Amino acid sequence: MDSFQRLEALVDSAGVGDVEEATALLRRFKGKSQTLTTAIDEFMLDFMTLVFVVETREDKFEKPIRKLARARLAKLRQLVNVTA
Repeated sequence: MDSFQRLEALVDSAGVGDVEEATALLRRFKGKSQTLTTAIDEFMLDFMTLVFVVETREDKFEKPIRKLARARLAKLRQLVNVTA
C-alpha cells in the first residue's frame, strides 16, 4: 500500500491517532517545494478538522469535510507526481 492509499484509508477512518500517522506519511514530501509544503499544510488542516468533527459526532459536517479532505489529498497527490 503506497502512502496515498494509506492516507485515503485514514480519511475514511479519521480517528485521533490517525493525525500522527498522516503527518509521518507526508514528512518525506515536505520541503521539496513551497507549493507542495502549502498543499500538505492545507490537507493536514482539513484532516485534523475532519478528525475533530468525527470525534465530536457532528454528523452533519462530516460528509462535506471528508469530501474537502479528499479533494486536498487529490491535489497533493498530483503535486507530488509533478515534482517527482
